[in-house]
Amino acid sequence: MSNISHVHPALASALQKKGYATLTQVQDAVLDPKLQDQDLLVSAQTGSGKTVAFGLTMASTLLGDAESFLRADAPLALCIAPTRELAMQVKRELDWLYKDAGAKTVSCVGGMDARTERAALQRGAHIVVGTPGRLCDHINRGALDLSELKAVALDEADEMLKMGFREELEIILNASPAERRTLMFSATVPKTILGMTKKYQRDAVRVNTAAEAKQHLDIDYKAMSVANVDRENAIINVLRYYDAKNAIVFGDTRIAVNRMTQRFNNRGFSVVTLSGELSQAERSNAIQALRDGRAQVCVATDVAARGLDLPDLELVIHADVPRNREALLHRSGRTGRAGRKGVSALIVAPSRRRNAERLLQDAGITAEWCEAPSADAIIAKDNERLLDNMALDTEITDEERTLVARLLKAHSPEHIATAFIRQYRMGQSAPEDLLPANHKPSKSGPDARSSGPREDFDDGVWFSLNVGRKQNAEPKWILPMLLKSGGLKKGEIGAIKITDRETFIELAPKGVERFLETIGPNMKIEAAITVSRVEGKPNLSRPTENRAPRDRNTKGGRSGKAPYGDSRKPRGNKNNASQDEKTSREKTTPKTMSNHDEGTFKRKSRKTVSGDTPGSGKPKKPHKKKLARAAALKAKGGVKKGERKNTRRKKT
Repeated sequence: MSNISHVHPALASALQKKGYATLTQVQDAVLDPKLQDQDLLVSAQTGSGKTVAFGLTMASTLLGDAESFLRADAPLALCIAPTRELAMQVKRELDWLYKDAGAKTVSCVGGMDARTERAALQRGAHIVVGTPGRLCDHINRGALDLSELKAVALDEADEMLKMGFREELEIILNASPAERRTLMFSATVPKTILGMTKKYQRDAVRVNTAAEAKQHLDIDYKAMSVANVDRENAIINVLRYYDAKNAIVFGDTRIAVNRMTQRFNNRGFSVVTLSGELSQAERSNAIQALRDGRAQVCVATDVAARGLDLPDLELVIHADVPRNREALLHRSGRTGRAGRKGVSALIVAPSRRRNAERLLQDAGITAEWCEAPSADAIIAKDNERLLDNMALDTEITDEERTLVARLLKAHSPEHIATAFIRQYRMGQSAPEDLLPANHKPSKSGPDARSSGPREDFDDGVWFSLNVGRKQNAEPKWILPMLLKSGGLKKGEIGAIKITDRETFIELAPKGVERFLETIGPNMKIEAAITVSRVEGKPNLSRPTENRAPRDRNTKGGRSGKAPYGDSRKPRGNKNNASQDEKTSREKTTPKTMSNHDEGTFKRKSRKTVSGDTPGSGKPKKPHKKKLARAAALKAKGGVKKGERKNTRRKKT
């Protein structure tokens, strides 16, 4: 085993058992004897073995000349990672690396039972691995004692700062002994990292591996040009073409991830989802399903781009062009790890071509530009795999020989071979027939957008959506939604009719089956929008609200109904007996009324509501001053009915 001479003896045997034939470039660099016990700022590409690297370089600091650990009264090392998945991966790596040295490792991550973690810390641990938030929680509660700490390692330090963990990191580092050794590992080194280095590291040495500056040679980058409406169809074809043991499809939003998950499941792929809305248990189960072969495809947001380590991950697909070079590198870095080969495929619509070119140039990556695999290319690839995987060099057993004789007696060799091919293809999803990447819909052809009937939709099938004008439904967002979330092509969408509470859409018969397959058995599209099939053509002339037509000549404004319902009849005194008439006159006042008349009418209307008003719910309380004036008048003997207005003081 080459370049292993500087590895601590307590860890050398663990590397040999794990099958390490040689150390990676970053691992070899941090073991330089000149860097022993030095603070380090290490930058290296994703998947280069950084986790094992800081485990190797910490050994001399933690163990010294000893070959095993003594009793752990307080942690000697602390490893901090930005996400739960990455923290658990770091713990797994350190578990086997320090197993022969007798180290006890404890994880402290969000989403797990904090009481169990506190109990483990109380029993004693040599190495603690955790996420910033949970570690701060244990420090504040007095469960995590950092007084004996000899080394702190920050994995993916740039990502932790980007995720807003600066305050938590400062709390942890300030609670650690000043003479500790601090190791920062990061794929990139922005100015924020340099600021942390000056503040919390002592004379840190920058370790910049040569591999950082060049393209990851174990990853084959493909930039695939596809028509805008065929992006998800292209992903299906890429999955079928490469037939990877494990593949990840990255989406930008949870809605996109959920939509792709549902569609890929309908197409026969075994799919799991990873996004921030899942609990820790759900995410752990999804990752385990990928590891043990129960699932083949993972559809994920960027939450899975850090720390997800799948030994058999052969394919990464970017459903949209990543936002920046860091996202591209970290997503792609999930494959091509530890000497294995992998493919990173970017799905690029024509409108995103320039963005993709700038992104690849900024990341220093040379990608092969091509079109997504066609249906013919996939069938040819299937045939190659079929012929390559046939076990023709093994000896035929007696049991097999008997069955073969029976088959040959009943059928010809050609029929038997045909049945074998059909059975092989039976469990595979049919490839999609893609449009050319430079396809542009014709304004007058079958791909044109339309909100009215067309001649080629004589046999159209109608569906209704549970949104209408009251939900601000408009063709300008309904049509793109049907294309993106319904798996439809523009030429398959005919009339779009919007009523108050419903939207009716007409689909060409050839697109109906794909539409139903895409939206799934729940018949939902884009979260809360429900789809229903309409038999025949919808009756668009019927009222959209189940209510009787208004009748202006009746007392309440609606035919056959009281103005406020039977249970709320108008109340009032003799002076207010004609209130219903006044209310009716107010509602039916002509719009041509002069400003003077209108003002007079409104003033009179306000006077009439000084008492009880129909529909007010309860009598209006008189003003306190009015009550006082009425009491004073009563004390003087009162006034006759109708004389109250004349009691006002006249101007002199």
